Amino acid sequence: MAEATGMSRRRFVVAGGAAGACAAFLTGAQATAHGRAGAAASAHARYRDAGDTLVLTVPATATSPGYTVVVDKSPFRITTRRDGSVVLRTTAGVAGSSGPAAFRTAAGSWAPATTVAGATWHDGVLDLTLATTEPGSTVAYRITPGADRYRTAWSVLGQATATQVACHYALDSAGHWYGQGEAMTADGGPYIRQPWPLDSGTVRDKAMSPAEYLMTEPFWFTQRGTGLWVDTEDVMDVSINAVEQGVFGCTLTRSAAMDCTVFVERTPRDVYEDYVGITGTPAKSDATGTQYAKPLWNSWAQSYTGVSQDSLLAWAKGLHDAGVPGHTIQMDDGWMSHYGDFTFNGKFPDPKAMSDEIHAMGYGFGIWVTLWINTDADNFGYAADHGYLLRSRTDPGAPGLVTWWNGTAGIVDLANPAARDWYTGNLRTVQQAYGVDGFKFDTRFFDETCAPYPGHTSLDYLELGAQLCDGFDLQGAGVRIHWTGSQKHGFVTRQIDKGTGWDSLRAAVAQNLAISTVGYPFVETDMIGGSLDKMPPAKEVLVRWAQAASLMPLMYCSTSPLGVSNSAGTRAYDQETVDLYTAAVETHERLAPYIEAEARRAVRTGEPIMKPLFFNHPRDEAAYTIDDEWLLGDALLAAPVLGDQARRDIHLPPGRWFDVLHRRTIHGPADLTGYAADLSRTPVFVLLDAPETGTLMSALCR
Repeated sequence: MAEATGMSRRRFVVAGGAAGACAAFLTGAQATAHGRAGAAASAHARYRDAGDTLVLTVPATATSPGYTVVVDKSPFRITTRRDGSVVLRTTAGVAGSSGPAAFRTAAGSWAPATTVAGATWHDGVLDLTLATTEPGSTVAYRITPGADRYRTAWSVLGQATATQVACHYALDSAGHWYGQGEAMTADGGPYIRQPWPLDSGTVRDKAMSPAEYLMTEPFWFTQRGTGLWVDTEDVMDVSINAVEQGVFGCTLTRSAAMDCTVFVERTPRDVYEDYVGITGTPAKSDATGTQYAKPLWNSWAQSYTGVSQDSLLAWAKGLHDAGVPGHTIQMDDGWMSHYGDFTFNGKFPDPKAMSDEIHAMGYGFGIWVTLWINTDADNFGYAADHGYLLRSRTDPGAPGLVTWWNGTAGIVDLANPAARDWYTGNLRTVQQAYGVDGFKFDTRFFDETCAPYPGHTSLDYLELGAQLCDGFDLQGAGVRIHWTGSQKHGFVTRQIDKGTGWDSLRAAVAQNLAISTVGYPFVETDMIGGSLDKMPPAKEVLVRWAQAASLMPLMYCSTSPLGVSNSAGTRAYDQETVDLYTAAVETHERLAPYIEAEARRAVRTGEPIMKPLFFNHPRDEAAYTIDDEWLLGDALLAAPVLGDQARRDIHLPPGRWFDVLHRRTIHGPADLTGYAADLSRTPVFVLLDAPETGTLMSALCR
């Protein structure tokens, strides 16, 4: 994807001594970031050797706060200060511990950089030679200051061959931490847990990369207005409170060099905007106005792979006859004769008649597809014989076989023009034969065990996947494409599967905030009520989830409020469930003009549609740990009930807020204790005197 995104990511190449080694090429993204706000300002940075420390001072400007970088010589450590206060600090380079620059040798041992053995200030950059615990090896470490950020680029020199490199930061030096996207945790994340803030949990993702199925991003930001971007396409091992309590650690698992940017701003929002300045803003939103206004109904949680022609039509007819709004009936996994064959199995005796009946009810019709082709599929042999599958990294003469949740498969190689044409031809044939309006792409586009097509890198497959998906209507299901630069595609982002309990609902809310604040504004939770092969949700979970989702950018539905019976269990619901679910959908539909305006704003600026309270209120200390409220745009504060109770505590940030349920004005900051909200009531507040106040009052005050 390098050419398409302007991100030519060239590796940090060692060439002689410390100064030579640190003469790394700026990536296209880095050149933009540092050229705009950094390179010109670096000439104004001041340097001094203070004996035990080295000090870089960047003065404030009209648009940047200024900062100081203090390098402790022994043990080696980097502290970032703004206005005299610490806003970010690495751990110390101590033998037997983590440090700012640590590496693993081919022999398997870890060695940290421990002391500054030499320092040279020239042409606005600081080059360091760092002693390490590995005999005969040093680290060449370059710091390049800019107006509102500085870049650190380093590489290992000497006798030992470095196979992994890592950096570490003290979590408490920067306040609370955010970013990354979907977080792997020991207690069920990202499926039933999403720490918010990240430092409130234990996070460990050993396979974070552009090809990872999770929505992740090599970007973190903090309460104190600092941030970290790791410029890499490598597989990362990221830990927060995991390998070492109180420490953020980032390891590149197949690299001998690291390239990071540290942002220094006044607020978390400013850091977010810096990062979006690198990634680019969405070129468009792939969702239509109708898809913002009404829900997508997908069959997965209703039927799982047991979906059939009869069950799909009965489900759709029930929703239609009950008057529950929706724009599309989308059939999920369970229709293919084999995974990778575009033929219906025996559960679908007349797919075209099924499609016609769904269209007659006023819905669009969509189906689930994947680029995985299982080894038992008829198409596997054909694709393998024609070279249409990604090749094995270790055996380039054979297809790369990967394991996914439905078996062993090859992956269609989208970088091969003939393979891409063959695959899209299959999709077009299905569309024409059966009246299919669009697709849910549920897949990875690359796997690190495979070799890229000649002349391509793993990052290219993000662009190729995006191009493929852009050619079809995704029907509000979006696609899971991520990593620095993917923001520009403007796809809807659906979360990883969630369970069906209260913990999953709370995780879904926090996860939408996490995904939104790494640059993907068009978010939706997993299917309302959850899935994950769990017992269907209780009535209260289903209703509260629908109420919460009604105050988010899009609604993604599956479990029918009329009742559900699937392989995980059966649940009957009453008429009140239907009425309350429908009321939530209708609230969302009335909010559609406001949400669409926010979507247009996101395209212009990259502004999240759904965002944490502290984005707009950075001085409100209470806002930094709130994981069950959010702002939709600037003028709507959502505080739905996310647990099995009829009351909740609510925090309102500064401003004049109109309490929609009680028709009263509240001056914030204010804490509302024991706010009453039975199953029929959803706490929501409108900011008065905002440009959007009138639109929201018309939509909500009925």
